[in-house]
Amino acid sequence: MAKRYKHVLVGLDGSEASEKAFKRAVEMVLEHEAETLTLAHVVDTRSFSAYDWYTAMAEKAQEYGDELLTDFAHKAENAGVPHVNKVMELGSPKVTLAKSIAPDVKADLIVCGATGMNAVDRVFMGSVSEHTTRYARCDVLIVRNDQ
Repeated sequence: MAKRYKHVLVGLDGSEASEKAFKRAVEMVLEHEAETLTLAHVVDTRSFSAYDWYTAMAEKAQEYGDELLTDFAHKAENAGVPHVNKVMELGSPKVTLAKSIAPDVKADLIVCGATGMNAVDRVFMGSVSEHTTRYARCDVLIVRNDQ
């Protein structure tokens, strides 16, 4: 029998790629009759520098993340997903998704888009999806942008 996923995690950053990943994650949850879908957004704090600016930007970024997660949680519930969790953390998205959030929520599948919003990171340090594939301790599904 094929593996059945119970805890699906999807990383969201507001990009078109993450929206496609979300749709595929919902399909996987319904297909596998998974117990939970966890929606994760990581506020990338690496680009914040001065304290005052950091505080203001972090607050705005967290507000955006909360709105993003709430919107996608409603979409998942409307699609028939029985149990949706929302997780937001501060840090580097590529490190936090695979090494912190996935183990915390006991994910057995991580779904992410092939590319996200941060082009600079992709050029110099590799993408979130590449890092997730390399360091996650569970299966990873990368959703191509051109599908």
